[in-house]
Amino acid sequence: MTTILDQAVAALTEKLNGTEFDGIAKFLITDEGSVIIDNDGVRISEEEADVTLSASAEVFEAIMEGEQSSTAAFMTGKLSVDGDMGLAMKLAGILG
Repeated sequence: MTTILDQAVAALTEKLNGTEFDGIAKFLITDEGSVIIDNDGVRISEEEADVTLSASAEVFEAIMEGEQSSTAAFMTGKLSVDGDMGLAMKLAGILG
């Protein structure tokens, strides 16, 4: 059985599609754990990051499926950002 974090790694890897990411970003999925994105790729990890984006599994899934923009999720309080806002904006551009 695939976990939400495994699905997140697969979805983010596909979204990045080989794009280099200069920095360390963490997606904190409420009650599930964290996924790190950096120049080495995407992996499940709890390590420190330059920016942390926090959301529920439902919001994260909607963003990955293109049903919810990360910007709209942030503006409506469904996604919180802690840390380097410039890096968060770069990530939003990659995620679409």
